[in-house]
Amino acid sequence: MTVYLLLAAGLVLLTLGGEILVRGAVNAARGLGVSPLLVGLTVVGFGTSTPELVTSLTAAFQGSPGIAVGNVVGSNIANILLILGVTALILPLTVAREAYRRDGLMLVLTTLACLGAVLTGFLGRWLGVGFLLALLAYIAWAYFNERDSADAEAERQVHQAEDAARSTMPVLTALLLTIAGIALTVFGARLLVSAAIAIAQGFGISDTIIGLTVVAVGTSLPELVACAIAALRRHSDVALGNVVGSNIYNVLGILGATAAVHPIPVPPQIARLDIWVLVAVTALLLLFLRTGLTLKRWEGGVFLLLYITYVGWLVAGAS
Repeated sequence: MTVYLLLAAGLVLLTLGGEILVRGAVNAARGLGVSPLLVGLTVVGFGTSTPELVTSLTAAFQGSPGIAVGNVVGSNIANILLILGVTALILPLTVAREAYRRDGLMLVLTTLACLGAVLTGFLGRWLGVGFLLALLAYIAWAYFNERDSADAEAERQVHQAEDAARSTMPVLTALLLTIAGIALTVFGARLLVSAAIAIAQGFGISDTIIGLTVVAVGTSLPELVACAIAALRRHSDVALGNVVGSNIYNVLGILGATAAVHPIPVPPQIARLDIWVLVAVTALLLLFLRTGLTLKRWEGGVFLLLYITYVGWLVAGAS
């Protein structure tokens, strides 16, 4: 019972720390004169991915590559099947044609990069550095492209930054809030990873399964809440943009940072099954969006059914 309480506490601290971190960092950036568009592309993007980043780094240093890599691959699968599935049931999600072409292409390239990295069997330091450089190049390209075009995607990034701030505060207060958010996130990640390893050992299953399911869903909770709220407010573009952006950040930023700081082997199971599941569901998402540039309610239902089937397969295979 204690280990489950620690797991729950870790998830709560991760979610709370991520929320506080984003709010503090966004307000600090705005107070220092950073443009809302750049804040939306960088601070909000990095901030909402902090739970996954700290969790993967913690798992890597604790010698649990299954959790480190499984967290990223599992989160991306959950983002598409679980989060978009739930969100589309609330409100059909639409995407602008320009955003579909731009972000869809980047999502495909990122997913293929993740596939190539996983199939090598080892995430080395230079691969991690390459991923991080690719992320910086993407952010720079997106910023200048959206600043000059001032299209719907640029407006979405600005609104996302404004929603994350929620209120104005002095820069010093915002910086202190940011530090507090980082501390809570780090502590929550340690609790989560330690509890997840203990649970896996207790049930005699691999930490990879725990990383792909419990840890992945837990670290994706901020995106799930944000997308559900966006759908209830009828901001379907924000919900869809959150997931696509999160998947790009997860691969290039989180997997990249983890490999650059602490190179790790890739668990064979992920190379055999789960990375191919990620490729397949990414292709299915783009196929669904291509028909009318909308993710319909029935398509969201298909996503949820596929996620239940996927998790059931993992659990059945582990038992």
